[in-house]
Amino acid sequence: MTGYDYIIVGGGSAGCVLAARLSEMPDAKVLLIEAGPRDTNPYIHMPVGFFKMTGGPLTWGYQTVPLRHANNRVAVYPQGRVLGGGSSINAEIYTRGCPEDYNAWASELNCKGWSWKDLKPYFVKSEGNASLGGSEHGVDGPLGVSDLASPNKVSLAYVQGCMDFGMPHNADFNSGKLEGAGLYQTTIKDGRRCSAAVGYLKPAMKRSNLTVRTGLFVTRLLIEKGRAVGVEVINGGQVQRLEAASEVIVTAGAIGSPKLLLLSGIGPAKHLKEKDVPVIHDLKGVGQNLHDHFSTDVTWVLNGPHSYDKYKKKHWQAWAGLQYLLYRTGPVASNIVEAGAFWWSDRKEKIPDLQFHFLAGAGVEEGVGTVPGGNGATCNSYHTRPRSRGSVTLRSNNPADAPLVDPNSFADPYDLARHIDAIKITQEVGATRSMRRFVDHEHFPGPSCKTKKDYEDVAKANARSSYHPVGTCKMGTDDMAVVDTKMRIRGIDGLRVCDSSTMPRIVSSNTNAPTIAMAERAADLIRGNR
Repeated sequence: MTGYDYIIVGGGSAGCVLAARLSEMPDAKVLLIEAGPRDTNPYIHMPVGFFKMTGGPLTWGYQTVPLRHANNRVAVYPQGRVLGGGSSINAEIYTRGCPEDYNAWASELNCKGWSWKDLKPYFVKSEGNASLGGSEHGVDGPLGVSDLASPNKVSLAYVQGCMDFGMPHNADFNSGKLEGAGLYQTTIKDGRRCSAAVGYLKPAMKRSNLTVRTGLFVTRLLIEKGRAVGVEVINGGQVQRLEAASEVIVTAGAIGSPKLLLLSGIGPAKHLKEKDVPVIHDLKGVGQNLHDHFSTDVTWVLNGPHSYDKYKKKHWQAWAGLQYLLYRTGPVASNIVEAGAFWWSDRKEKIPDLQFHFLAGAGVEEGVGTVPGGNGATCNSYHTRPRSRGSVTLRSNNPADAPLVDPNSFADPYDLARHIDAIKITQEVGATRSMRRFVDHEHFPGPSCKTKKDYEDVAKANARSSYHPVGTCKMGTDDMAVVDTKMRIRGIDGLRVCDSSTMPRIVSSNTNAPTIAMAERAADLIRGNR
């Protein structure tokens, strides 16, 4: 088949949701295209496999441009390149942000129809929570959500340490109130990762009207007489045209979606001309408004083998593997990032503006080192509502070239100040009586970090993406808006972008659950459902 009703470009979280929902219409032929492979790597499905996912062949291998406000440093920028996208490689944390985030989209940013009242039903619809119910939670949705089966004792101590610091305990970060500390709920079901590919796409793949093609690289969108009519792909070294009778839906993420639009001649005319791309539609917001959560790690040396680091030894690995095989519990069933908190830096803010992720281990993620002795713990933290804005632009008109990713982090000094507050709060929690039961000493940044300049130097030298890029095809009505409130590209018929790139402003938490809820609503918009 080369002719379809709907072609979806990008098999990440949003793409899997849309493929599943649109193929519920039996008379609609749906094609989902993913550049990466199918999600067959076993580390994807073991929750602890997160530590293997932030680098390697299941990512695009992106790096930032030299960060002007962070020592001109080039930082790794992991983005999933596999069926399931970010939901197949992330830390499996399930948080939604808070109602105020979405209400601001609707009221301040003129995105009518995207308030909390509008979006909450889609969070509930998507969620299959194993332990929480009531009006705030779904229990039979495709996305499996659960409590951790057996959290590490150092993760529990971290929560207690936050309470020693003065934070309340929060048993449910998705209750409408973020503030406090607790254990994260995760997108894990029966001891296995529940990615969007597992929860949404796998059950839908038995439908005859849904085609899923992996390892297929889309080079450009086909626009004729102001309408998207299909896509051009490279298949086995040959250029192939795939046609869509109804719509082309781009779900390639906050980096991939603007890149594809730009390669297709949709974007700022000046930039396109500089890269020798024929201008199809001058849309100046494409690739602009990039923002992300940038975090810095605080690490501790523990006074014994208390964290998951001890499982780096072969005999402990064998024991953990046996426990997982028999009971689906233990270290292999953990996402490592078990605990966290939301708290304030700027008390003028009505809702918390900092988020913390505690990892019962050290050296877990790409580019982050371990600690002396090998037994450590980590907490990364970030300012949840950064003011700095960056961009995604073309390196060249060659589709095979990676784009230029410029988060422009810390361009606004306010962001750096809040970032430093988060580091200091993390250090204070690490020094509480609850944490001192397991902590020998702080390894990084350590006692030598004292002055304002010391903290600024630490942040500029170490801050990195927390894998939450958004905004590069933002929704709205102003001159920089790329899509309207129905996620349609402004000025081109039959073309939508339906992923995290359309967020006009980042939410105050992890972005996977919000992306899935947005895709659920997009599916209803496309189908005309209410």
